[in-house]
Amino acid sequence: MYTVKELFPTLQGEGAHAGRAAVFCRFAGCNLWSGREEDRASAVCQFCDTDFVGSDGLGGGKFETPKDLADAIEAAWKSTSAGPQQRYVVFTGGEPLLQLDEELISALHQKGFEVAIETNGTIKVPKGVDWVCVSPKAGSDLIVLQANELKLVVPQAGHDSLEKLMARFEKMDYRNRFLQPMDGPMLKNNTELAVGLCQKRPLWRLSVQSHKLIGIR
Repeated sequence: MYTVKELFPTLQGEGAHAGRAAVFCRFAGCNLWSGREEDRASAVCQFCDTDFVGSDGLGGGKFETPKDLADAIEAAWKSTSAGPQQRYVVFTGGEPLLQLDEELISALHQKGFEVAIETNGTIKVPKGVDWVCVSPKAGSDLIVLQANELKLVVPQAGHDSLEKLMARFEKMDYRNRFLQPMDGPMLKNNTELAVGLCQKRPLWRLSVQSHKLIGIR
C-alpha cells in the first residue's frame, strides 16, 4: 500500500534538472516532522512549506500495488513523443524513502521511466534509483553521503558556520552541489546570502525555485 498526497505532471523547478518535464509523486509522511503545525516548533525540520499529510491532493490516493501506482504515474505523463524515451518521475514528500521500494522502482523501469528522488538523506536509498537529490536538514543524522545532487537550503537554524558546513560537504561524493535560498519573507536576503556563498565557493551553484517564479506546481 502506498499513500500519495498528490501526483501531477509538471516541470522540475530546482537543481540540475530544472526545466525538465516530469511527473511529481509526493508521498505522504515524513520522519523529521509530522506535518501538523502544532508539532512544527519541536520538529527536526521546522521550515517545510509543503503539505504532505493525507492523500487528498491532486492525483493523490491509496495505491494497493506497485503496478497500480506505476500505471497512475504513466497516465499522468504528458509526452506526445513516440515511445517511452525521456520519461521522468520525481518522488518527493515529506520523505519519499519511507515508502519507495525496489518493487515500485522496477515497475517504473519496465515502463521506461527514469526514477529520481528528493530525500533528506536520513534513510538508505533502495537499489535502482537513477537520480538521488539529498537535501540535508540541520540536526538530522545524514547517512546518504554519496548522491547525484546535494541541495542545501540556506540559512537553517542550527547552522553555525555555513562555509564550514559547505567545506564538509565538498569532501563528500556529491556530483552536483547547490545552494537554495530558503523561501519566505526573508527570501531576498537569503538569496543574497546564497549568491555570495556561491561566489566564495565556486564548487556550488545557485538553485532557485523556478516553478514558483513562473507560477506552476
